[in-house]
Amino acid sequence: MPELPEVETIARTLAPRVSGRVVAGLDLLYRPLLRTGGRKGLDALAGRRILDVRRRGKMLLIELEGARALVFHLKMTGQFLFAKPSAPRDRHVRLVIRFDDASDELRFRDVRKFGFLLCLDGEPESACGELGRLGPEPLEVTLPEFAAILKARRGRIKSVLLDQKRIAGIGNIYADEMLFDARIHPEKPASSLRKEAVERLHRSMQKILASAIEAGGSTLKDARYLDADGNPGDFQLSHKVYDREGEPCLACGAPIRMKRIGGRSSHFCPNCQRRPAKAGA
Repeated sequence: MPELPEVETIARTLAPRVSGRVVAGLDLLYRPLLRTGGRKGLDALAGRRILDVRRRGKMLLIELEGARALVFHLKMTGQFLFAKPSAPRDRHVRLVIRFDDASDELRFRDVRKFGFLLCLDGEPESACGELGRLGPEPLEVTLPEFAAILKARRGRIKSVLLDQKRIAGIGNIYADEMLFDARIHPEKPASSLRKEAVERLHRSMQKILASAIEAGGSTLKDARYLDADGNPGDFQLSHKVYDREGEPCLACGAPIRMKRIGGRSSHFCPNCQRRPAKAGA
């Protein structure tokens, strides 16, 4: 958390509030947050206008004049919030972006301190190895491209979906939900999926992610995810399997199971998502 739908929602709520504004300066309050660019890179952003805010995979990009960019990875608890410059900054605020109009400031807050920031000089996808190594976007990848990605991987389908070098932006929540929607067991080898199963999963992937974006993402019980306007998401109300271990499947009534696959928890219905003894699905 946050995954593709949450980061996309944050980008969409940030963009209208910061695009066109001129940066007055940045206050780095937690030095380890900044991995690339250094203090000089941040200082060079003063006086530059923000051109756009967008998402790539699970990363959020703020692009500025002069081919400069800030790239944030929110990891588990990264949040953006606006506040009056006079409002106290709590101890979890790691970075502050001040604007020349001084009407408010943008604060990056991260309780667990796992998030990171890259300050780039140049076109982001070329200047940033983390971005350059990402796979295609799941909402843009075509069915033939998706089928080729799966056919080339012998690993379990859940692990392949989480591999950002294969497909960018999918995390634990949405991998579980799309596999349930496609009726595919998370331990199925990706390369063994038949044509019909690949087509189902491609449709489910794009449907689930689009629906989650429309709902503003998923805000779980810890309520850590909020958009840039401070609003929680609603897609958790539509979860069919994720975080529902022991609860009845909404399709067949069987108890939802949880199993660790590749070190990650995986939620599935053992009846709707049966693991065939032989290849195929």
